[in-house]
Amino acid sequence: MKTGFVNIFGKPNAGKSTLLNALLGEKLAIISPKVQTTRHRIKGILTTEDYQVIFSDTPGIIDPKYKLQQRMMMSVKSAMEDADLALLMLDIKDDWEENDALFTSLNLKVPCIVVINKTDKANAEVRKNAEDFFSKKSYCSKVLMISALKGFDVNVFMNPLLELIPEGMPFFEEDQITDLNTRFFVGEIIREKIFELFEEEIPYHTTVLVTAFKEQTHLIKISADIIVQRDTQKSIIIGAGGKMIKEIGVRARKDIEKFLDSKIYLELFVKVRDKWRDNELFLKEYGYF
Repeated sequence: MKTGFVNIFGKPNAGKSTLLNALLGEKLAIISPKVQTTRHRIKGILTTEDYQVIFSDTPGIIDPKYKLQQRMMMSVKSAMEDADLALLMLDIKDDWEENDALFTSLNLKVPCIVVINKTDKANAEVRKNAEDFFSKKSYCSKVLMISALKGFDVNVFMNPLLELIPEGMPFFEEDQITDLNTRFFVGEIIREKIFELFEEEIPYHTTVLVTAFKEQTHLIKISADIIVQRDTQKSIIIGAGGKMIKEIGVRARKDIEKFLDSKIYLELFVKVRDKWRDNELFLKEYGYF
């Protein structure tokens, strides 16, 4: 039995969350074309008769500007420390030299596989040049070329990973696919809709706190607070006549019902917490440990 932790690292928008979802066959991590969508380390557990691999999607690596981003980079650091294997992921159209410098700076002590993503957007010559570039690097055990969004053969992808993963007993039950609770994913789905609907700074100044989750006979009642930093942001989230918060609710409800396989009643409230991204108490309350 092969058992190990495979942690995914890279710049924002490399496709880490899309890869995790594709490997699990479940949407665990929210996805957006905007950078810095992922704020937490999200573990996805893939179990078969022959192996249990615990994948971690980590926030895109950045130079933190405020405490929330510092917490995000702390989750990256913790993932670096417990990995058995690292997947170093990049967009093939991104700057290869910049990614090489980033991967080198991580100074990882475990085997690393470079995963070059979005290869459907490059011709054969570019793909070969990218493979040649990274395969020569000292940190690189192997290069894999994929399109996480378009789809790939998970079994083929897993084979070179399993060669580098140790033997051991499983850490989790075979039907468990994550170590995070349902409330977390409900909050993430709501936050995803904010990324979909709003531009500029709004998604980055916003978080979601699920305050109530009550299972009834034919319905789950959920209440959640959308946290913003300023009154002007609250007005934007609510929208004229409540139009925008209603749209957030409609979109979120649809995906939450699919995720929970149950009808839900969803209440959303908007609250202002000044400079919450730089407040240790707020960050802890909102789950950014």
